Amino acid sequence: QVQMVESGGGLVQAGGSLRLSCAASGSIISIKFKGWYRQSPGNERELVASLISDGSENYADSVKGRFTISRDNAKNTVYLQMNSLNPEDTAVYYCNADIRYSNRGYYFGPSGFWGQGTQVTVSS
Repeated sequence: QVQMVESGGGLVQAGGSLRLSCAASGSIISIKFKGWYRQSPGNERELVASLISDGSENYADSVKGRFTISRDNAKNTVYLQMNSLNPEDTAVYYCNADIRYSNRGYYFGPSGFWGQGTQVTVSS
């Protein structure tokens, strides 16, 4: 089985920082992290930061200059460093990846996987 687990969310005051982690585990053959998304109540899930196949990064206009996405290939982990947080950043944050994996001798994917989400709450 493949799992994606986010962590690092919490309650922070406006202007503060958080670092989110998303770790993939299981019988992973290959993994391509797509990026971080967020969803607040009453809104659709939106892309916050993404990793492009050429190694570059892409950010939503609302987080440019404040958020940084990075990855550790050896640990199958992607991070989101969030600085200068404001109440509009309050949401559940999710990571997304395409993963090729094995199970009982068979190979599957690449298939899209989502983590369970981690809550980020920014107080004013």
